[in-house]
Amino acid sequence: MSVFFQNITKVAITARSMAIVLCALLATMAANAQTDAQLTQYWAMPTYYSPGAVGNSDYIRITAASRLQWVGIPKAPKEFFGLADSPFKVFGKRIGAGVVVMQESAGLYSTLNAALQGAFKLKVLKGELSIGLQFGLMSQSFKGTEAYIPDDDDYHEGTDDGIPRTDINGTAIDFGAGIVYTHKLFWASLSATHLTAPTITMKDKNEEEKQYEFNTARSYYFMAGGNIPIKNTLFEVQPSMLLKTDGTSFVGEATARLRYNKFLSGGVAYRWNDAVSLMIGAELKNFFLGYAYDYPTSKVSGGSSGSHEVFLRYNIKLNMGEKNKNKHKSIRIM
Repeated sequence: MSVFFQNITKVAITARSMAIVLCALLATMAANAQTDAQLTQYWAMPTYYSPGAVGNSDYIRITAASRLQWVGIPKAPKEFFGLADSPFKVFGKRIGAGVVVMQESAGLYSTLNAALQGAFKLKVLKGELSIGLQFGLMSQSFKGTEAYIPDDDDYHEGTDDGIPRTDINGTAIDFGAGIVYTHKLFWASLSATHLTAPTITMKDKNEEEKQYEFNTARSYYFMAGGNIPIKNTLFEVQPSMLLKTDGTSFVGEATARLRYNKFLSGGVAYRWNDAVSLMIGAELKNFFLGYAYDYPTSKVSGGSSGSHEVFLRYNIKLNMGEKNKNKHKSIRIM
């Protein structure tokens, strides 16, 4: 029992330390437009938020996912994801590599993010510390040909030069970074996306002197979770949390999941001032299928029946050698 409380103390100290680092980072942030998608099943797709999570298992993991936000509201956000990552050994050192692609449409805007990820891993305090970097491109487009500007009231001007009337697009280089610590009892992640707060310049092809700018916000994330077996049963409790901010807005989410016999799982989640969620999942051989439904608790509930999210992952087992003692590989991906 004393060992159990010692481990819990270590968890608390690590989480508190990472939270302090998060607060320090927030002091340097600038406020811009937020572009990252909100995933209810973030615990299953951590590489989307943190390159430090790539290669944190003994599997090649290939994931496809889709999210339909606020069903019932015209032009509401729709996102599609493609994720893949794998561990490697180079000169006897364990590293991870991955790729992430996200396409989103929201209103007349469309965003495409594509990035390569790499992580270097170290053994620290009976766990693994993974330090990752991400390099990619962000593409933004606006369908100006579909813009409707009413000119029969006192609030709009049909000739507003601030709104493009043609389809425009632009691209910028994007960077991210993340640190993940994985222990057999828990995992914790601190990461940042859009580190350089890139500005995407979109030009009007018909009038080259006209250009429009899309400012991308730096976003910071703290994620953590655990795996608690229930003694003398086939059940495991898997709590997790996500904190996200870009300096002007804040998202906090708490999740509680129950897994049975490494096969079926289900849970609930609450996103602060936004939604309550239900989720179910099933694992069969190398496949994992997960579904989440969000019911909005904000004012958007008046026009939407909720949000739907589904993902499918396929794992390919790798032989990392007899010396590989990574016993905590499955905490995050259950």
